[in-house]
Amino acid sequence: MSEHCYRIAVVPGDGIGPEVVREGLKVLEAACRLEGVKCDTVFFDLGGERYLRTGETLPDGVLEELRSFDAIYFGAIGHPEVPPGVLERGILLKLRFALDLFVNLRPVKLYPGVETPLKGKTPADIDFVVVRENTEDVYAVEGVSFREGTREEVALQPALYTCRGTERVIRYAFELARKRAAERGKPAKVTLVDKANVMTVGHGLWRRVFAEVSQDFPEVVTEALYVDAAAMEFVLHPERFQVIVTTNLFGDILTDLGAAIQGGIGIAPSGNIHPGKVSLFEPVHGSAPTIAGQNLACPLAAILTAALMMEHLGETKVAQRIETAVTHALETGKIRSLEAGKMGLTTSEVGDLVASFL
Repeated sequence: MSEHCYRIAVVPGDGIGPEVVREGLKVLEAACRLEGVKCDTVFFDLGGERYLRTGETLPDGVLEELRSFDAIYFGAIGHPEVPPGVLERGILLKLRFALDLFVNLRPVKLYPGVETPLKGKTPADIDFVVVRENTEDVYAVEGVSFREGTREEVALQPALYTCRGTERVIRYAFELARKRAAERGKPAKVTLVDKANVMTVGHGLWRRVFAEVSQDFPEVVTEALYVDAAAMEFVLHPERFQVIVTTNLFGDILTDLGAAIQGGIGIAPSGNIHPGKVSLFEPVHGSAPTIAGQNLACPLAAILTAALMMEHLGETKVAQRIETAVTHALETGKIRSLEAGKMGLTTSEVGDLVASFL
C-alpha cells in the first residue's frame, strides 16, 4: 500500500476531452482505491472555451501552479472556432517546452479482441514502444518566409538538434529497453530511426550519439533504420521492434501509423515525460468536436493513458490492474469497434465495463 498521496492536475480540454477524461478518472479512482493508493485531483480550465472567453491560452500563473503537481492528466485540445495552432502552441507545446518534457512515449500494442489492418498479425507481433524526442527538431524553431504571397516567396523551417537533447532521449530509450526486457524475459533491443543518409548533419549527430550511448549498454541489441524503411517495417514486420527512438518530427508521424496498426487512435495512449519531474499524459486522439457531448467517443485511450501515468509514478500495480481490466473488457466482444459511434456501447458504458473488471 502506497503512503504517498499523488496530486494530479486534470485538464479535460476541448471536444470529447471531458468525456474521455471522465471515464479515465472513473477507472483510475477505482483502481487506486483497490490498491490503497491515494490521488487528489485538481481541475484546470484550459482550452478553446477559455481562450474565446478571455483570450488566454496558458497563463504564466497557471503554468507555475502546474509545476507543483506529480502529473498532469490531459484530455484533448482543438476548438472549431479557434484558428489551428493557437491552442496547440499556446497550451500543449508551451507545456512541453516550459516543463522540458523531452520524452514523448507512445506504446504500440495490439490487444486481444482488437482488429489490426495487418493480415495475419496477432498481439504477439505488435508490442513495442516509440520514444520520440519531444523538445527539438522543427518544433523548436520558428520558421521565416521572405516575399510572402508572391511567386518569389522563400520559406525556411529549420530543425534544431543538440548533443545534450539527443543524448538524454537516447539514454532514456536504452534504459527503457533494459527494463522491458527484464519484465518480459527477452533480450533488449533499441532501433534508431532517422534519415542520416540525406540529413547528414543533424541526423549524423543522432547516429554518433546513438553509437556512444550504446557502449554503456553492451547487453542491448541495436539497429538503425532510415525512416522510410521503418515505415514499411511497421506494416510488414512490426514484431522486429521493441523500443524505437527517433526525432520529434519522424516520431510524430510514425506513432500515428503505430496507432493505426494497433487498431486505431481510440486505444492509443501517450506520455510527455521528464523523469523525476511533473509529466503530462494524454490520449493520442484529438478533440473530435463533431461528436463532442454525444457520449460516442472511445475512452480506452484515455483509460490506458491513466495506466501509463501511474506506471510512470511508480504505481505498477495500479497500472497493471487498469491494463488487465481493459484487456478483459475487450475480450468480452461487447466493444464491437473502436470507432466513435460504432462501439456498440456509449462512452460511459465502456468506462463502466472496464471498471467492472478491476
